[in-house]
Amino acid sequence: MLTLDALDSRRSTPTRQLGEPGPDEARLLRMLRTAVRVPDHGKRVPFRFLRIAGDARTALADAAAARLLVREPEAGDAVVEKLRTRFTLPPVTVAVIARLGDDAQIPASERFSTVSCVCLLLLQAAQAEGYGAQWLTGWPVYDREFLETTLGLAGDEQLVGTIAIGTPALEAPERDRPDPAALLADWHP
Repeated sequence: MLTLDALDSRRSTPTRQLGEPGPDEARLLRMLRTAVRVPDHGKRVPFRFLRIAGDARTALADAAAARLLVREPEAGDAVVEKLRTRFTLPPVTVAVIARLGDDAQIPASERFSTVSCVCLLLLQAAQAEGYGAQWLTGWPVYDREFLETTLGLAGDEQLVGTIAIGTPALEAPERDRPDPAALLADWHP
């Protein structure tokens, strides 16, 4: 069972530090089994996954680079290459997709929160399995043309992020964390 120390040790491993080997299907499914154990009001399961691995990494990097140049024709080679490596360096990337269609009982914001929890647990599960991982967003998460044409998302779906997973070349860097005591207040009627 995860201890608080294990939870407290969670860190993002920068994508540029992720390499082979990545998780095979059995290990990825094991991580996803953990990731789906989230609060889910109404048991809607408002998420699905796309795995990007093998040759699909280069194909997605090519599509993203082409879309970037449509969005930003003046983007320099360094910007394009940085975007490409987002998809080509990690052995496995999991696109975590929120399904936010109409629901008369459960607001979309609650369902989106559920999917955000999935992302966090996938990061935790990857680290527990000995991998490094990073949750990435940026314009590819919000560009409808890219999402629908390249990734095949439906109009009522949203990409919450891509989780890059691989073997870390270096120990993930620590960063300053907020002091919970400074964030806690008591409510008084």
